[in-house]
Amino acid sequence: MNLPRIAVDAMGGDEGVRVMVEGAALARRRHDQFKFLLVGDETRIKAALENHPNMRGASEILHCEDAIEGDEKPSRAIRRAKTTSMGLAIEAVKRGDCGAAVSAGNTGALMAMSKLALRTMPGIDRPALAAIMPTLGDHDVVMLDLGANTEANARNLVQFAIMGAAYSRILTGLAEPRVRLLNIGTEEIKGTDSLRVAAAQLQEASGLAMKFDGFVESDKINRGEVDVVVTDGFSGNIALKAIEGTARFVTDLLRRAFTSSTRSKIGFLVSRPATELLRHHLDPNNHNGAVFLGLNGVVVKSHGSASAAGVANAVAVAARLLEEDLTQRIAADLAALGEERLRETTNGAAGQDAAA
Repeated sequence: MNLPRIAVDAMGGDEGVRVMVEGAALARRRHDQFKFLLVGDETRIKAALENHPNMRGASEILHCEDAIEGDEKPSRAIRRAKTTSMGLAIEAVKRGDCGAAVSAGNTGALMAMSKLALRTMPGIDRPALAAIMPTLGDHDVVMLDLGANTEANARNLVQFAIMGAAYSRILTGLAEPRVRLLNIGTEEIKGTDSLRVAAAQLQEASGLAMKFDGFVESDKINRGEVDVVVTDGFSGNIALKAIEGTARFVTDLLRRAFTSSTRSKIGFLVSRPATELLRHHLDPNNHNGAVFLGLNGVVVKSHGSASAAGVANAVAVAARLLEEDLTQRIAADLAALGEERLRETTNGAAGQDAAA
């Protein structure tokens, strides 16, 4: 497999250079064909590389001392795109020097700069942030949008479904992932006009490599009954944070229960294999690497607090999308649906919203 280089924003994330370089090195130990452009302070990157000899012949450094702050507004970040490690990593993708960019920095800034530099694919109005989450089933679930768009009309939701299904096929190998729209109920009459119009459009569509199964409620996201959950960024981000918070609550509650008494500590030793399996399944580092779908290029967002193992997973996600040519899959599905059908979706939603 001959993959393009992956640009790594070495200055992003809570711990910056050390963890980003260590994560890239770990990814390369697992897949020795990976090559990198490490963007950031050259002195600090070289120091970090001293501990990872496997990276020396596989990486190039693009010196940049400036970095996007965690609380920096996207509008200001855009103005500094050409002088920051995040902006230069994205620019490397735009120029074709790299096939993908990975950053653990400010999500809003990364989204804004990526959209401005790479633009959206033909047939896509808005990019969406997609991530994978664990389930009780055989496969992880893809969920989008998780914050790139606070509002989404029916046309956007249909496009999100197409992009999410293409991503799911790469991750799971399923020929027709099960796709559902997040809603307050599973009945056809539930939800907004945009949700109902999008559902009708997806139900009637033919030739798409997905199985549209209607609506799903938030308590079923992780049950293993759906492969792709589609929603607007406002609802998606709230659902994601609620799921992450519940996972932390459960693990903290178990930890407190197992340390409450001597008997509990003995019980912990007996049940440790099971609790370790639970901890591994819920560890966000094992599912790290959210993707901005719909751009003319691959951009992967690593969690800001990700460990080296988490960064390595984000790098692996970027490489997998390059290998499987995600953008071409999305383009083929958009062509199968047809621009005219998408236009009908938008007009239908607008008419119903006006009537309401």
